[in-house]
Amino acid sequence: MPTIIAPGIGVLCAPNPSEMTLDGTNSYLLFDPAAGELAPGTPVVLIDPGPELEEHLQALAVFDIQLVLITHRHADHTGGIDALYRMAAAPVRAKLPEYCRDAPVLADGEVIHAAGASIQVLSTPGHTSDSVCFIRQGERAHLFTGDTVLGRGTTILEHPDGTLADYLDSLQRLLALPDMALHPAHGEQHESSQPLLQMYIEHRQSRLDQVRAALQKLGKAGADTQPAELLEHVYPDLDARLVGAATHSLEAQLHYLSVNP
Repeated sequence: MPTIIAPGIGVLCAPNPSEMTLDGTNSYLLFDPAAGELAPGTPVVLIDPGPELEEHLQALAVFDIQLVLITHRHADHTGGIDALYRMAAAPVRAKLPEYCRDAPVLADGEVIHAAGASIQVLSTPGHTSDSVCFIRQGERAHLFTGDTVLGRGTTILEHPDGTLADYLDSLQRLLALPDMALHPAHGEQHESSQPLLQMYIEHRQSRLDQVRAALQKLGKAGADTQPAELLEHVYPDLDARLVGAATHSLEAQLHYLSVNP
């Protein structure tokens, strides 16, 4: 059963842990706080069905899913769409039409009303170009960040689809919001969004400084450098399993510095 983390919000973590997904993908169930408990048959809005794992999807399908919302296209968030659609027949909305089922694409700034919840859509590209966050409105707002902000560690940028310029703009957009509880797609829950967002921005700026220093040491310009040349300078103790992710991030950083030296 999902864990209740706030009035009207439950979370069920999919059993797909890895170095990229941390403990697994968090599927969030939003429901009317007046309902009290989250019992089978409770009307809910589901954020991210997660991967195609039958046990996880069956556990979600016991609720009356009114709507499914997708944070971005990666398979650990979208793999279960069709199987869950067969189980629950709930409409699915995403930024990309290929992930929608019987519903239109998400629009930046729109407010969705379903299952006793009011949810605002925020376009936050960077991790991917289609990344969005959701704000559960109410007396106390709650921010659902997908992979834009994780519960621990930092996220990768899938360059060239995701760019660092977009990502920094998205972080600033989120930081400009009032402080609220933050709920990531992977990792722990956070009672306060602004300290984590500020840390993310500072981390990205620190990485850029490291890349600049490495380029200076190598006597190269960003546009003429391959990410592999920088790996040992910027990530000296990198886990071999994370080389691909680090390479993507370095590509994004080099592209950013080629435009913003």
